[in-house]
Amino acid sequence: MYTIAGRTVQGSRSNILYHIEAILISAIWGITFVSTKVLMSSGLGPEEIMLLRFVLAYIFIWTISPRKLWANKLKDELLMLVLGIVGGSFYFLAENIALQYIQASDVSILLSIIPLLSALVAPLFFKTEKITKPLIIGAVVALAGVGFVVMNEHVALHPNPIGDILVVGASMMWVAYGIIIKKLGKGYSSVFITRKVFFYGILTIIPVFPIMGTGLHLEALISLKVILNLLFLGLIASYWCFLSWNKVIDRLGIVTSNNYLYLSPLATFVFSAIVLNETITFEAIVGASLILVGVFLAQKK
Repeated sequence: MYTIAGRTVQGSRSNILYHIEAILISAIWGITFVSTKVLMSSGLGPEEIMLLRFVLAYIFIWTISPRKLWANKLKDELLMLVLGIVGGSFYFLAENIALQYIQASDVSILLSIIPLLSALVAPLFFKTEKITKPLIIGAVVALAGVGFVVMNEHVALHPNPIGDILVVGASMMWVAYGIIIKKLGKGYSSVFITRKVFFYGILTIIPVFPIMGTGLHLEALISLKVILNLLFLGLIASYWCFLSWNKVIDRLGIVTSNNYLYLSPLATFVFSAIVLNETITFEAIVGASLILVGVFLAQKK
C-alpha cells in the first residue's frame, strides 16, 4: 500500500506509473547539474542557460497546450506568475549561480532538504498531507544515504556561504512551488499550468540580464556539445519533466512526490562518474542503498 495525497490505496497500475514517473524525473533532474556545469564551462552564464532551456520548453509545449491564454481569475493568474518565479526564473538562477561557487554534489545534497521541508510545511496547507512515522524514518535514512554519496574519498567538499545560501533559498522556493501547484491543480490542467510557468519564468528572467550586465553568447551555439545539453535541459528536463511533475504532485501529493527527490543526488554522482570518469566508491554504494531504502520506507503506509 501507498499513502497518496493522504489516502491509503492499493498500488494500482495507474498509481504505480506515477511513482515510476517521479523516479525518472528525479533522476533526470539529478543529471541536469552535470549538464549545466558543462554549459557553464562552454561560456554560457546561469541566467542564459535558464532562459534558453525555458524558451525551448515553451515553444514545444504550445504544440499540446490549449489556446486558452489567461487564468479564470486575476488571483489565479498572479499565482501563475509566482509559479514562474519560484519554480522558474529565481529558482534556476539561484541554483545555477550556486554551481559557480560549490560543486554539483554540494548542490545536490543541499537540495535534498526539499522533502523534509515539504513534510513540515505541506500539512499546514493541506489536511490530506500527513507527517507519519515511516515518513520521518525514511527521510532520515535517505538523507543519511545522500551524505554517504557525496562524502566519499573522491569528492572534496568546500562549503561556501554564498552557494549554500542560494541553494537553501532555491529549496524553499521549490516547496512553495509544490504548494501552489497543488492549489491550482483543482481548476486547471497540468499542461496549462506548465505553459504558464515557462512563460512567466522567461518574462521574469529577462530583467536579470541588464542587472547582471550580461548578454547572450550565441557563438557558443555552434558547438554540438552545447546544443545537445540545451536540448536535454529544454525538452527533457524542462518540457517533459515539469509537465509530468505537475501531474505527479496532483496525483501523489506534495510530500510523497518530493520524497523521490532524494534520488537526485544519487543520479548526479552516477552521471558524473560516467561523464567525468570518477570512481564509484564503497561509500557511494552504501549511500545509494540507504537512499533506496529510505525512499521505500517513506512511501510505505
